[in-house]
Amino acid sequence: MTGIVYKSTGSSYTVKTFDNQFFECRIKGKFRMKGIKSTNPLAVGDIVDFELDQTTDETIGQIHNIQDRKNYIVRKSVNLSKQTHIIASNIDIVFLLITINNPPTTTSFIDRFLVTAEAYGIEAILVFNKIDTYDEAMKEEQLFLEFVYSQIGYKCMKVSALGKEGIESLKNEMLGKVSMFSGHSGVGKSTLVNAMEPTLNLKTKVISEQSKQGQHTTTFAEMYDLSFDARIIDTPGIKGFGIVDMQPTEISDYFPEFFALKEQCKFNNCLHKEEPNCAVKKALDENKIAWSRYASYLKILEGDDDHYRQDLYNDDRVASDETRK
Repeated sequence: MTGIVYKSTGSSYTVKTFDNQFFECRIKGKFRMKGIKSTNPLAVGDIVDFELDQTTDETIGQIHNIQDRKNYIVRKSVNLSKQTHIIASNIDIVFLLITINNPPTTTSFIDRFLVTAEAYGIEAILVFNKIDTYDEAMKEEQLFLEFVYSQIGYKCMKVSALGKEGIESLKNEMLGKVSMFSGHSGVGKSTLVNAMEPTLNLKTKVISEQSKQGQHTTTFAEMYDLSFDARIIDTPGIKGFGIVDMQPTEISDYFPEFFALKEQCKFNNCLHKEEPNCAVKKALDENKIAWSRYASYLKILEGDDDHYRQDLYNDDRVASDETRK
């Protein structure tokens, strides 16, 4: 039998077959260990082959094969820095939910996520949520970030899950696709899914007033079939987003505005740091590239993922402020 993993708890998997039946499945021990460096050998979105175990009273499927993935979103494991964690696979489009405050989403986090999406060939759209709560300063910050990323070529959308603003436009982007919602805890992923499909009634929580950070409500990644010909993968909130398996010389390829200038650099292996006649540094000096993007690039290049996780909520917008001057 063949199906798609709709839910993963790490030890068990809910699989939906192509004739719309759901089965609870597990992985055989040997398959779990064989050649797998990730903390989770299977992810939501994986297409798997399984057989039903007839030796017990329960109808449990035994997964014996995972089919090739067309793509996936991966990050460094939070607790095991040398291992990776696959967030979801076989995605058509990913929506990164961003909040200006309550909780703040840093440019460093946005850029790390976009680099991973670029590396694995997944279209990414930035969704600014909770726009009904913005004061004038927050509106200015949102408009500035929208300007920076739209200039690069990323589509930006503004929504309010509670105010039902921008919901129909978002649904139109999702038609006929497998979408993934991601972002920090508390940015409103589950609330937004509920706004589009109220019958799902996903659990939500309020922001912690003390820390201004979100509280985890989605424990495991899970895929849902929506009534308007779309599927959505709702994921747990992400604090840090460590970059995985990228060579220093390829990182700039996943910054589209850097890649566009690559051939104009004197050296074809230019790291855009101290090299002479660097087109990226020239564009930076002319304010044709955002300083916040360049700061994110340097942090990734220098491999400061451990520091990044520890210092996550430092305000990366200092670089953005420099760009405004």
